[in-house]
Amino acid sequence: MEFSVNHPILFVMVGILIAVVLMQSVYFLVRAVKRAKELKMDKKVISKTISSAAIFTIAPAVAILVGVATLSKSLGIAVPWLRLSIIGSLSYETIAANSALEALKLNTATQITNASDFVTVLSVMTVGIAVGLIFVPFLTKKIQGGIKSIEKRDKKWGEIFSNAMFLGMISAFLGYVFCDVSGAFNGDFTGLIPVCVMAVSAFVMAICGILAMKVKHMGWMNDYALPISLICGMAAAIPIDSWLR
Repeated sequence: MEFSVNHPILFVMVGILIAVVLMQSVYFLVRAVKRAKELKMDKKVISKTISSAAIFTIAPAVAILVGVATLSKSLGIAVPWLRLSIIGSLSYETIAANSALEALKLNTATQITNASDFVTVLSVMTVGIAVGLIFVPFLTKKIQGGIKSIEKRDKKWGEIFSNAMFLGMISAFLGYVFCDVSGAFNGDFTGLIPVCVMAVSAFVMAICGILAMKVKHMGWMNDYALPISLICGMAAAIPIDSWLR
């Protein structure tokens, strides 16, 4: 059988997995609403929570769609759809896929034509991110217990430790954003594209925060600041790319 990154069997397998995840989502949503009613929560609060959560997923969904379209050139549609729909991270998946493709002397614009290369890229995308999922049940309780122990002894140091862990995670992504800026000294300004996009998103996020705090009746902006900044950042990427490339 000839190998194809868009073989029907891949879509069947991916469809089954995504259907299971969707059924889980519906199950927990029904259980959550039922429990909220048992606790006699206001129906307006329940409806607002559901609608806010639904709207909050729109911007990440748009970003995921862009990621699927980007990776589909080399990996087909099924695998990027699966990786970015269940536990995948757009930033991680694209970086992992690009690294594997470069090692194979390919790129995201070249479609994989043999099963060996396909499995190699898929393994790089899957194994790394699965490690965290495996460790969570075994290490999360111990880590949380350690943080609580530090907070009991010294609340200030507990906050510093938590913030340091968060900043460490953010630093990993900032490294990828700034890794190619040195090319600007040689006349190649493409490395500044992600920096400018990040700056636009940060600026929009700051504006949303100011509006939520300072303007009356705009407290709702807190719920939508992230999706708004994501959409504005993606929209800004188009003219910025044309300008600097």
